[in-house]
Amino acid sequence: MTLMATHEYDLIVIGAGAVGENIADYAHKGGLSALLIESELVGGECSYWACMPSKALLRSGIALRAAQAVGGAKEAVTGTIDVAATFARRNSFTHDWNDDSQADWVKSAGIDLVRGHARLDGEKRVVVDDTAYTAKYAVALSVGSDALLPDIPGLAGATPWTSRDATSAQVAPKRLAIIGGGVVGVEMATAYATFGTTVTVISRGTLLAGQEPFAGEAVKASLEKLGATVLIGASTKLVTRDDSGVHLTLDDGSVIDADEVLVAIGRTPRTMDIGFETIGLTPGDWMTVDDTLLVKGFDWLYAVGDVNHRALLTHQGKYQARAAGDVIAARALGHRVHDNRFGKHAATADHEMVPQVTFTDPEVASAGLTAEAAEKAGYDIRVVDYNLGYVAGASLQADGYEGQARMVVDEKRGVILGVTFVGQDVSELIHAATTAIVGEVPLDRLWHAVPAYPTMNEIWLRLLETYGRPGD
Repeated sequence: MTLMATHEYDLIVIGAGAVGENIADYAHKGGLSALLIESELVGGECSYWACMPSKALLRSGIALRAAQAVGGAKEAVTGTIDVAATFARRNSFTHDWNDDSQADWVKSAGIDLVRGHARLDGEKRVVVDDTAYTAKYAVALSVGSDALLPDIPGLAGATPWTSRDATSAQVAPKRLAIIGGGVVGVEMATAYATFGTTVTVISRGTLLAGQEPFAGEAVKASLEKLGATVLIGASTKLVTRDDSGVHLTLDDGSVIDADEVLVAIGRTPRTMDIGFETIGLTPGDWMTVDDTLLVKGFDWLYAVGDVNHRALLTHQGKYQARAAGDVIAARALGHRVHDNRFGKHAATADHEMVPQVTFTDPEVASAGLTAEAAEKAGYDIRVVDYNLGYVAGASLQADGYEGQARMVVDEKRGVILGVTFVGQDVSELIHAATTAIVGEVPLDRLWHAVPAYPTMNEIWLRLLETYGRPGD
């Protein structure tokens, strides 16, 4: 191939999702010229196929059930969910999968944008179609991840849904089988069960296996209350599709019939066809980085977001991007690099401090380590549990409020390692937990952080009281 033109930038970012946009923006604000390259939609997975559309699909049903749980409001709620209107609202958040507004933002930020499939072509060199781009200082990969399709006989030929299909569908199927009990599986099960779809969740292990056990148990109960069938400890051995739909044969010989099957068992990096072989890396591998997001073995290559496999969450990827954009500019211009723990150029919070919300009904909100993870990490811990429904603010939030809270304490330092909340609207409680964990706030100091009454935040006082005040 004869290249027609070559262009140079200080920084080239491959992938213009939320992560890539932030890398380029922070580096540009730091004084570098930056190029974003995107093969699909500017704004990426979160804007069009993940965070935003999935939560839009969930929100209408959650809001309806919240109203039905409050006396005085439930009497006024006479209808059921409008599925078509819910899909239409979701479409408004994706701008009907048009990225003009995000592309306009890139331009307004002073960042150049090239559309097309980018491939590395040696050190600091990237090729798109017949044009080569060279980076004076750095190349950053923010290519994200794809849904992992397991090697189940017949699955690939049965045209399975991935998370993209589930979040972009325009109508709800009558029957939906979901393979996987993780975040995507349970969120989409919640959404489609709300739409009236007959949902069957097939999970080899417990639901939300990485969370505290009571979280998965609560979500399982809620899905069953919505009419879904949840099969725990079940595996799919064969998938076939014919004119009547898709048919899943399980390990016990039973057959699940559905109109669509959603596969939600994990992610795989988008590194198969981006030129890894030209720089000595193996196509298809996850990337290993240090806390400044610099790829091990390189002084010019960065990997940010899902592709480094540190924390596959949009907010965590954007956090990494802020550090990466700043440090790329600092290194390029010879400024001091602050890569110490909690330094501005280090993604310290990726380790043991990650917040996450699963937007089921009830919600599951967590930050930091679970009790099991803390024990495995060698901490001397104490676990404090409290029924969230006993808090005055929760009883006002919903009649018969049901929820659970857990605090995991590092006994040697007297600080919180992890917090998990399960219940209606607990997503809005979790940042206080994140702040306490990242700030390593001593428990005796937290006694002076007075929660407003009557709000659900009073759960903090109840957890502290259950733990016991230092000096008592």
